[in-house]
Amino acid sequence: MRPFWIGLVAAASCWGAPAFAATDIMWWHAMSGQLGKQVEKLAAEFNASQTDYRIVPSYKGNYTETVTAAIFAFRSRSQPAIVQVNEIATATMTAAKGAIYPVFELMRDEQESFSSSAYLPAVTGYYADIDGNLLSFPFNASTPILYYNKDMFRRAGLNPDAAPRTWPELGLAAKRLRDNGALCGFTTSWPSWIHVENLSAFHNLPLATRRNGFGGLDAVLTFNNPVLIRHVAQLAKWQSMKVFDYSGRGQAAEPRFQKGECGIFIGSSATRADIRANSKFEVGYGMMPYWPDVVGAPQNSIIGGATLWVLRGRPSAEYKGVAKFFSFLSKPEVQASWHQNTGYLPITQAAFDLTRAQGFYDRNPGTAISIEQVTLHPPTENSRGLRLGSFVLIRDAIEDELEQAVSGRKSPEAALDAAVERGNKLLRQFERASPDR
Repeated sequence: MRPFWIGLVAAASCWGAPAFAATDIMWWHAMSGQLGKQVEKLAAEFNASQTDYRIVPSYKGNYTETVTAAIFAFRSRSQPAIVQVNEIATATMTAAKGAIYPVFELMRDEQESFSSSAYLPAVTGYYADIDGNLLSFPFNASTPILYYNKDMFRRAGLNPDAAPRTWPELGLAAKRLRDNGALCGFTTSWPSWIHVENLSAFHNLPLATRRNGFGGLDAVLTFNNPVLIRHVAQLAKWQSMKVFDYSGRGQAAEPRFQKGECGIFIGSSATRADIRANSKFEVGYGMMPYWPDVVGAPQNSIIGGATLWVLRGRPSAEYKGVAKFFSFLSKPEVQASWHQNTGYLPITQAAFDLTRAQGFYDRNPGTAISIEQVTLHPPTENSRGLRLGSFVLIRDAIEDELEQAVSGRKSPEAALDAAVERGNKLLRQFERASPDR
């Protein structure tokens, strides 16, 4: 017995009553900054709500670092009960059947009330099996939206109350900002997520065959189509004039918007917390732009973010606590608070309805845009999301090639052809290694 527990037992005997320690449940996550503070707040609220379990959140770096740490920990049998995994690693996690405890099974086994129908279809569709059963617990779902600097819009003679709706409108507004002294007109984070994955969904275009991978491991990437080629060509042209200015991968672009270098920024709806905390200007919001001559556009955007996966191999007492924690996270008031304080989507219809009833959207114009955008139309096979193996590596290949095109070192067509070729090689490697093959 460890000295700490010996001390508790001794203390209990002095008090004349038994003391029972709460069961610790490790939760590895990838949330830093303002979002990390919100994670700590959630854990503290759950821990204060009961005395049997204690959620212990632990930041493990970015999404890739977090899931990699969990994989290595599983091999040494030191894995956490809960790990946060980003959406594009869903296929990889699903293939690891012996390592994961599907959430619908967990909640059923622990007799906790749980129905996927309570959660937003735009979220559940991404993480469910073919029968609609949720494999992981939806946690932080986001989608790309447009942010703009209203002060810079006013100085440039642009309407501060109207976000650009289409890519041509955005180009004109960004050029106007440049002409009025802005270092760059617009920039974006997450290049592949925004300019390939979401652009395809928003225009109802397939990213890959087999329903973007939901239909089987033998999916083939097909995003080197005329609409994407034209879009990347336009980005390259705008880049040459700094109407668009490429800022790098991940969230590298966000500080440039916060500092007032770029007047328009397209990034995750979940960056609203950081933007609100760090910007010294009035921020406007809008939906992702679309190409108006593409039939059916805009369709709906797809989500990013992550879910909480439960790993096998932990003591049974921990799983009862995990199920209790997921029930806590599903409460409308908890989800509404998370949504309102972070910019992530509410994962349940009840949380959305509560937020609206509380007047949050009326007091904070633009904050409902992310929900409106993912629910703009019922998802199609092209706009449900994607489930493609090794997509973390595929996204790297896509962004390699996008950088080549935007910098003028490759033609847009050659870059997208190369991205598809490289990505398909990775898909075939994943397919051969899969236990379902």
